[in-house]
Amino acid sequence: MQNYQLDNTDLAILNILMQDARRPFTEVAEEVFVSPGTVHVRMRKMEKLGLIKNSQLQVDLSKLGLDVTAFLGVYLQKSSLYDDVVAALKAIPEIVDCHYTTGAYSMFVKIVCRDTNHLKNILHDFIQPIEGIERTETFISLEESINRQVQLNRAY
Repeated sequence: MQNYQLDNTDLAILNILMQDARRPFTEVAEEVFVSPGTVHVRMRKMEKLGLIKNSQLQVDLSKLGLDVTAFLGVYLQKSSLYDDVVAALKAIPEIVDCHYTTGAYSMFVKIVCRDTNHLKNILHDFIQPIEGIERTETFISLEESINRQVQLNRAY
């Protein structure tokens, strides 16, 4: 991070805002015992350094009718096709997460769908035809028990 060392104040600010990015800087400042200006300056510095990528709302997708979450283990025909496959997967809006992995799968993908029929259609019509994908293995999530940010206790 370009010679910028995070201190305990930075970590405290990040921990608070990772839990609720909409918290006003004035509240964060009170909790960390600094001025709101200090919070603002430090946040801007961390954004410029690329430490903070964006702020997102966490939406309960099931309330929008997206009731099925599945994970796909993707086997590539060869690893050199990874970039092309990722580009094709990015065009599928139901895919929300993708990782290049070691182990049995070349990639691990998270997908959200309305129901199992929607999932079947996405797999059959959009994912399986992608050139470079040898096959996939699908895991349907029955419940998400943990979804959180990592707690920052020290600069890594």
